[in-house]
This record gives sequence, C-alpha cells and structure tokens, in this order.
Amino acid sequence: MNLFKYVQKFIDIYNHSLGYIEKKVLALYELCYQFFMKYAKPWLDLVIKKIDDFQVKYLGKGQLGNHVLVRYICKELLLYFGVSFLFFFMIFFVNQILLLIGELLKQRVPFRDAYRLMIYTLPFVISQSAPFSTLVGFLMCLGRIMSDNEVLIIRASGQSYIMVMVPVFILGILISVASFFVNDYLLPIGTIKYNQLYRKILTSNPSVQLEPNSIKFFNKSILITGDVKDTAVSDLIFFDEKGDTQRIIVSGKSNLISARDEGVLMQMNMSDSVVASLDTNKKGDYDVLDAKTMTMNIFDSAILNTNARTTPREMTSFDLGRQVKQMKKMENLDKRILNHYRMEYYKKFSSPFGSIFFAILALPLAFLFGKHNGQTIGLIFGLVICVIYWAMMIIGQMFSIRIGIDAFIAMWLPDTIIGVTGGLLYFTLKRK
Repeated sequence: MNLFKYVQKFIDIYNHSLGYIEKKVLALYELCYQFFMKYAKPWLDLVIKKIDDFQVKYLGKGQLGNHVLVRYICKELLLYFGVSFLFFFMIFFVNQILLLIGELLKQRVPFRDAYRLMIYTLPFVISQSAPFSTLVGFLMCLGRIMSDNEVLIIRASGQSYIMVMVPVFILGILISVASFFVNDYLLPIGTIKYNQLYRKILTSNPSVQLEPNSIKFFNKSILITGDVKDTAVSDLIFFDEKGDTQRIIVSGKSNLISARDEGVLMQMNMSDSVVASLDTNKKGDYDVLDAKTMTMNIFDSAILNTNARTTPREMTSFDLGRQVKQMKKMENLDKRILNHYRMEYYKKFSSPFGSIFFAILALPLAFLFGKHNGQTIGLIFGLVICVIYWAMMIIGQMFSIRIGIDAFIAMWLPDTIIGVTGGLLYFTLKRK
C-alpha cells in the first residue's frame, strides 16, 4: 500500500513537472511570436509582395487560383518559420553565447571584446537554428492548416497534396541554400576572428582560462588548480605527457604573467615546486627535481587546440575538399585524422541541407497527426524529433572519430532517416 502511494506521488510530480515545462515552452514561443509580429512582419510582407509580383509577371493571370493558394501557403510557412527561428535562436544564444560572455565579464574582460566574441559566434547559432526552425515552423503551420480544415477545402476544390508540397519543398531548398552560405562562408570567418580575439584576451589576461578548484583538460595535459584570485594560483598540479615521458609538476603558489614569446600563451612563475619525470617504458626509472622558483611556459596550442594547420571549421567546403584530396595522397597518415576531416567536410552539407529533409517530413506528419490541436502537436513533435536528430548527429560524430565509422555514413544517415520516413508517411497520406 505504501509502495502504491509512493508510485502515485511520483506520477503526480512527473505530470506536474511535464505540465510546467510545456507551459514555459509555450510561453517562450508566444513571446517569440509577439516579437516577430512586431518587428519582422513588415519585412515578411515585403518579401511576399515581391514573390507576388514575380508570379503575376511570369505566371500570368490564368494561374490566379494556384497563384493565390501558393502565395498564401508561402506566407504562412515563412511566418511560422520566422517565429521558430527566433525561438531556437534565443535558446542557442542564451546557452552558448550569453553564458560565455557572462564568464568573461566576471574576469574583467573589456565589454567591447566580449561583444565582438558574441558577434563572431552568431554564424554558428544561425546555422544550427535554421534546420530545426524549418521542422518546427512547418509542422506548426501545416498542423494549423489541418486542424482548421483548410486542407479539406483545398482537396474539395480539386487540388492534390502536391499543391501544398511544392511551396513546402521550394522553401526548404531556399532555407537550405541560405543556411549553407552561412555555414560555409560566414562560419569559417567568424571562427578565425573568434580564435584570434580569444587568444588576444588570454594573452592580456591569462586568468580567464583558469577557474578556482577546477580540472582543465588540454590535449594530453591536465591542469588542476586550487584557489584563483586575480593572477595568483594556489595548489597547482600539472600532468603532462610527451612521447614516452610523463611529467607531474606540483606547485604551492604560482603567479600568472602575460606571454613574452611568440606561440606562448601565458607563463607561470612557480614557487616551492616539484617536478617528477616518469618513463612509460621503464616504470622503475624516474627523476625528481625541486626548486624554490620555476617558470613554466604554456603554449597556445595546448589551450586553444590550434596548430600550424588550419582547422576544418576555419575552411570553406572548397578548401576543405581540396585538403582532403591532398591528405589521401599522404603516406603514413593517421586514418582517424583523415576521417575527421572527411566528417567535417560532409557535415558542411548535411547540416544545412537538413532543412530539405525536414520539409519533406513536416507535411505528411502534420496532415496525419494534426487534425486536432495541430499547432501544439506540431510543436511537441518538432521538439522531440529535433532532440533525436541532434542526438544522432552527436553519436555519428563520436563513432566516426573514436571507432572510425565512415564519415559519409555518419553525417548523412540522420538526414536519410528523416527523408525516408517523410517519404513513407507521404505515401501513407496519399493512400488515405
């Protein structure tokens, strides 16, 4: 009996929490809708007018019925896409940018530099938001059309589902092309500028990278810090590995100073330090040194994970494709490195062009399940599918890097699953 009460209590708490989360999500979406209607709708009306003028000029007046219907569907799809884009943009913006800027401002980084870092990260947020916005926006729009029986009117007038599918597919292509431009051109520029500015900030204020009582992993190095106050660090432990040699550096007190040499990000003046060097091949051999004062240089490649070679994220698809071809000709090249570059290359296409596959999925999914409360159903389905798609992309990247799964399969499998599912649901819809 007591067990039943606990289970019932857990169910009540779960339902209450689920309702609270749904309420907050709907409130945020409503806020985005009001903001979009107030500031972005005039621009949307202008775009629709240009499309209208173009269609009247080239389609002629004989296509008036189809023209009005296509214009109406495009307008609704763009409206919901804009609201959804603002919704996802705010989520990514708060989670990935504002938290970073807040931490930098706590370390007394100039606001101008923090603001510039925020601007440089915007292309990443935009490229991530566009595909998800396509799915959620189109699902909500088409779900509303379905629940308001507008699809029934379209079908009664003699039109097929193709009349709705055409504008959905065309807008999916246009969004994909725009997202690809941001991902392939603006994102590399923003990444390069971001790394340059972040290195400058770390050089002038080394304590930005260090947090009190924390563990930092840098490539094959581990840094453990105690209390950090301004440039003073206490109880510092540093693990380093180079070749067959492992080093352990312990220091009671350290003082951070700005870099003086090229390639050095920061320097640590250590006091009461001990260095232990271990040979991994001969575990019985080791050296121990102690010093009252010691200076340790920390190179920028250790923290920023950069080297002389440009990273894939700093390249366009053309440059990255050419780099992959050159790497295939190299002998004794680690296959994991080559697969990583191939993964980044295919990701530059699969991520932005995911909007097309989401558009294909949105129409049959909304028409099959959006008969009642189409907007709410579309929002819930869209968020769930976005989480699943995001998880598949992360797992694909992880398996490609660690296990060596072919990069093409890892990056295009999520889009393929979405597209095939959308095609099967569309044929199911046609049969009904």
